[in-house]
Amino acid sequence: MSTPLSQSNLPHLPAAVAAPGYDRAGLSAGILHFGVGNFHRAHQAMYLDRLFAMGQSLDWALVGAGVFEGERKGRAVLEAQDWLTTLVEQEADHSEARVLGSMIDYIEPADAPAIIARMSQRDIRIVSLTITEGGYFLDSKDRFDPTHPAIVADAATPEAPKTAFGMMIAALRARRAAGLEPFTVMCCDNIPHNGVVTKNALCGLARLSDPDFADWIAANVAFPNAMVDRITPATTDRERRILAEDFGVQDGWPVFCEGFTQWVLEDRFPLGRPAFEAAGAQFVPDVAPFELMKLRILNGGHAVIAYPAGLMDIHFVHEAMEHPLIRAFLRKIEEREIIPTVPPVPDTDLNAYFDLIERRFSNPKIGDTVRRLCLDGSNRQPKFIIPTLRDALDQGGRIDGLALECALWARYCAGVSDSGAEIAPNDPNWDRLQAVAQQARRRPQAWLEQETIYGDLAEQAGFAQRFAHWLHLLWDSGTASTLSRYLEGD
Repeated sequence: MSTPLSQSNLPHLPAAVAAPGYDRAGLSAGILHFGVGNFHRAHQAMYLDRLFAMGQSLDWALVGAGVFEGERKGRAVLEAQDWLTTLVEQEADHSEARVLGSMIDYIEPADAPAIIARMSQRDIRIVSLTITEGGYFLDSKDRFDPTHPAIVADAATPEAPKTAFGMMIAALRARRAAGLEPFTVMCCDNIPHNGVVTKNALCGLARLSDPDFADWIAANVAFPNAMVDRITPATTDRERRILAEDFGVQDGWPVFCEGFTQWVLEDRFPLGRPAFEAAGAQFVPDVAPFELMKLRILNGGHAVIAYPAGLMDIHFVHEAMEHPLIRAFLRKIEEREIIPTVPPVPDTDLNAYFDLIERRFSNPKIGDTVRRLCLDGSNRQPKFIIPTLRDALDQGGRIDGLALECALWARYCAGVSDSGAEIAPNDPNWDRLQAVAQQARRRPQAWLEQETIYGDLAEQAGFAQRFAHWLHLLWDSGTASTLSRYLEGD
């Protein structure tokens, strides 16, 4: 029999499950957060829970917010649990469960007046976001897109915003009118230069209706950059069942993640901040070196293993890492082509960092899926693979494995695995990608001519030749044979 999660049931939790080590009645709000999903709860909410258990920063509790009607379902689950979440950290040889109590409220999603009013209050000193890459309205070159329909709509009716950025602008305007200092805007999404991207989105939207206020935001609001890292898969019935059977807790929306976590931030918080460093976060003058290391070695590494695994009908990431060809492919391309493009990172051994990444990918308990890693390649490849490829070409480095990675993605987007199984659509641009991938089977250059992804790389003869070589081989001989050829030095 499992114990339903709630505030009143905390004293009755099984002994193996850690309850919040503090009186939640003594917490007060300091942060409003957009995007109450799994990563946020496994990361920012967890760091705050650690702090509260130390008796520190008790006036920085979380208030949740969301802009989509679809978020109401998750809110209802959390409300029934008094905003509590069970976090299960899983490593190969052990698992630990703890209940997080760092969120104390969650405004009804899409209730713009209520969200704006809450951000306008003095106690909210940080507004944070995990709204995914798509929530920042970027164009194909990662610049703010003022023509996006949601942005155009908010610019036309700034008094009735629908986006998180429109709501923040309205709240900042209300705070200025009331004589309150502006809150800090803290992006917690996995985006290069995420503070800069967030600033560009907020100021870009404001500029469409009130250029003077956009200038005021740019001059007065802080947008610290940050690097975030924790592998956190989606919650399914599998996770709910494991929690109930192995830990004796009934939670409608638990979060399972790896034990590893990292958070590197710039220390720019004019109205103060929680003592995140006491909970394990790292404050540095410049996040960029850490960010580049993670984006290339970890996120790029995910792309390297994703597509061969998808083509070989492998379901879980740890199963991909158990395949000797995929594991060897990852190590060879990391050591020979990716890591050489990463500049030095303070107090970090890049090869040791990759060894850690390899162990993390191999964790059999996470249940992360290959399909999740394959998702949205049209947005991820230009961020995680193409910049590495360009730097390698500029530096005269090796690019053969990177060319093979691009060919694997193209082959995956054709929509059928090596066994003949259909690959379900797995990208916002799937129909277009599939059509081009099928053209590329006959004419590989067609794939590289997608300028929004590859820019002018189709004109790089050496790269184009190796890409064509690998793509032909993938179609003719299959993924396993092609990986073997690469590993043998083809």
